[in-house]
Amino acid sequence: MMALARAVTLLVALGATCAYAADIGYLAPPGFPAKEFPSPQRPVAQIVSPSRSAEEHRDSLNEAGEIARLLELKPGMTVADIGAGSGYHTIRLSPLVGPTGSVVAQDVTRNYLIELAKRTERLKLTNVTFALGEPHDTRLPASSLDAAILVHMYHEIAQPYAFLYNLAPAMKPGARVGIVDLERPTAEHGTPIELLRCELTAVGYREIATSQLSGDGGYLAVFSPPEYAGRKPPPDIVACGDGAGTR
Repeated sequence: MMALARAVTLLVALGATCAYAADIGYLAPPGFPAKEFPSPQRPVAQIVSPSRSAEEHRDSLNEAGEIARLLELKPGMTVADIGAGSGYHTIRLSPLVGPTGSVVAQDVTRNYLIELAKRTERLKLTNVTFALGEPHDTRLPASSLDAAILVHMYHEIAQPYAFLYNLAPAMKPGARVGIVDLERPTAEHGTPIELLRCELTAVGYREIATSQLSGDGGYLAVFSPPEYAGRKPPPDIVACGDGAGTR
């Protein structure tokens, strides 16, 4: 009887996982293919975990609150948590934007999104949407976002120029992109700020502000995306070299 009960429990769990997986996919058609863009001239870090560090530690530094304040996130906004992982920021953004706003939890790892969907259901968060992406393309709908955050994951983007180029159309006029990372080489799971500035500028993003976060939180760099009509053609984008802090 015990073996039968365990088997039934396993089948129920597998069925629930399959149901979540069926609901998670791309939210928009593909953008420009990666082959049209230059490859990064620096190492790309491997995705090793859905979470950077313990949530209690991050809460003690008020990481989510600092980012929300510096990005001026408000109720009613639609905010994308790109590279959402285990959902630290998704969970905290949901009550911040409120019932009139929404959070888009985006990731390239479907299993991360499946587990996050279960977590948001347990917490009864009803304003979260899940979006599968590709390494070079977030696959998010055009003009859908008031803001996007990329927290401790930029160094893991395998095709940053294509990624940034394809992200821009998803941003509304006046929208902002906030990137959080550490001042260390990309191979060591950080992004030197000069390299970040170089790569985003190469795609047409404009830096608005850079702030140091508390404790070991790293920096927050805020950019405005290029307007659709003003974007340069992908073949004209030049990759940043070692002189931009790639080592």
